[in-house]
Amino acid sequence: MPYTGPFEDRLAIRELLETYADAVTRCDAEAWGATWAEDAQWSLPDYPELGTTVGRAAIVAMWVEAMKSYPGIMFEAWPGSIEVEGNTAVMRSYTSEVYDQDGTTMRDRGVYEDTCVKIDGKWLFKSRSFRNIHRQHAPKGC
Repeated sequence: MPYTGPFEDRLAIRELLETYADAVTRCDAEAWGATWAEDAQWSLPDYPELGTTVGRAAIVAMWVEAMKSYPGIMFEAWPGSIEVEGNTAVMRSYTSEVYDQDGTTMRDRGVYEDTCVKIDGKWLFKSRSFRNIHRQHAPKGC
């Protein structure tokens, strides 16, 4: 079943994902960092040069540096499933990104496999693992 557990928790997790996407589009490191648990881990297996980063501070520092390569990014995300059990949840979410790089318009789509935790009544990402699904690169504006 793709959506299980209390509706209120599933809505809060969806809002966590939407807050994350909004912060990426606005390049807001503080808001983006606030979506992660202190001991979180972020895995990017399709980017072996980045690998897995552990701990909120390290994740945010890596993201701030990486975002320099994504000027004017438009980032969207939506859930494919959210399964809540107590104070933990697993979510599969999809992403769509558009940005320009060196005269090329990049359109990337991917999937995250997430674990979320509820700490002091607030849902946060405990782990995120991203894989590419589709990439399209074309002359700027096309």
